Amino acid sequence: MLVGYSALIDAYELKVPLPRFLSAIGKKHRILEKDGWRLLTPRHAPEANLEGNLIFAVKYEGLNLGILKRLFLETGPSPIEILVRTTPTGSYARRIWFLYEWLTGEILDLPNATKGSYFSVLDEKMQWAAEGETSSRHRIKNNLPGTRDFCPLVFRTEELERFIAMDLPERVKNIIGEVPRDLLARTAAFLMFKDSKSSYAIEGEKAPLDRVQRWGRALGEAGRRSISVDELLRLQHMVIGDARFVKLGLRRTGGFVGAHDHQTQMPIPDHISARPEDLSSIIAGMIDFDKGWNIDPAIVAAILAFGFVFVHPFEDGNGRVHRYLIHHVLAERGFNPPGLVIPISAAILDQMDAYRRVLEEFSKRLLPLIDWEPTEEGNVRVISDTADFYRYFDATPQAEFLYGCVRRTIEEDLPNETDFLRRFDRFKSRLEGIADMSDRRIDLLFRFLQQSGGGLSKRARDREFSKLEDKEAKRIETIYSEVFGDRF
Repeated sequence: MLVGYSALIDAYELKVPLPRFLSAIGKKHRILEKDGWRLLTPRHAPEANLEGNLIFAVKYEGLNLGILKRLFLETGPSPIEILVRTTPTGSYARRIWFLYEWLTGEILDLPNATKGSYFSVLDEKMQWAAEGETSSRHRIKNNLPGTRDFCPLVFRTEELERFIAMDLPERVKNIIGEVPRDLLARTAAFLMFKDSKSSYAIEGEKAPLDRVQRWGRALGEAGRRSISVDELLRLQHMVIGDARFVKLGLRRTGGFVGAHDHQTQMPIPDHISARPEDLSSIIAGMIDFDKGWNIDPAIVAAILAFGFVFVHPFEDGNGRVHRYLIHHVLAERGFNPPGLVIPISAAILDQMDAYRRVLEEFSKRLLPLIDWEPTEEGNVRVISDTADFYRYFDATPQAEFLYGCVRRTIEEDLPNETDFLRRFDRFKSRLEGIADMSDRRIDLLFRFLQQSGGGLSKRARDREFSKLEDKEAKRIETIYSEVFGDRF
């Protein structure tokens, strides 16, 4: 027996992305979860009507704003007004009443509530919520972490709770507190460069050094400027560099990620972007989302950054700006110390399959629902209303993925980099007793040793380091082994 959202989607034939978990009533008296279904017991069964399934969904499945809005547009106001009049002091009735007016912008023919305790719209034990503000009309606390223009939600999961319990911001402080100031500055510079280079590599590009360095400097300033349309355009211009063949600014045409049929040039989308006519309002919602919402910084970063890349507002540069937004939120909210870039892009680059899966987790739910037609230019023109798909989505998989990347960079990459620089300084210092070399020459020597597993190759001895005596070469190899032997 379908219940909750599954029953409502089926009964009203709602064209919406399916939730990651659907509910049904099983015959056994125990709760089972399998293959995206949550089977509850017969005692959980609601009345098989709109009111019963709607209350069941809000109570047991959490809020899915995209489904609720489509449902309200289908039912119209009358059934919701009847539901509220039937139980005017009921907490779920008043939640549903508030959500109808908040999502549709339509005021129901109901008098202001005068009785009943205040309840939060969003169950904070089930999904991450903001501090909120009261709505006296409904006697409700609106704790939704966003506005009508942009409000993705994240479920509380064991994995996210585990990440938060690690207190990673405090872990960062402890790590850098043990690092000398000069070494920390070099570590920060290296991580900044590494992340910038990795961000281009994710896009399959090998950018010139000056562009990598320029983008690295931008990452170092993340969190200092508020997000605005002008700021997003500035970032896009910085990413693109040569804009002769790219139209900068918000798209004025459709957009998709995918390929073209090699014979017909017909678009073959893996992902279809938001319609150009919806971009201004969704971006405005993202800007408002960035201004507040006192919830965990990494979760905010996941919602904002992945929301941006799903919308894909630019013709080009979306991916790098998407990853910049992660740095922006973490820095702005004090997750990492000023000037220290957490190399998120490097962690993503090492987990590209998982990164693609978390992007596809969103796209594969949307594609079957989007009506589109090809254009003469080989682009797509969306002919159905899709704005809510990008305003309201379940960002839980993206939050879990991002938090995993953040944990890895803090627990592994940051300590490893400071450890490497300490060892390299020791290696360089011990070389001083053998031969005088420039920093560039020492870097070259290190790379040769690293590439050949600790020994100087015949090519290195015959060419770049032909002036080294045999005993000096052996001594250098021994030093390398003593300093780096347990690392490589």
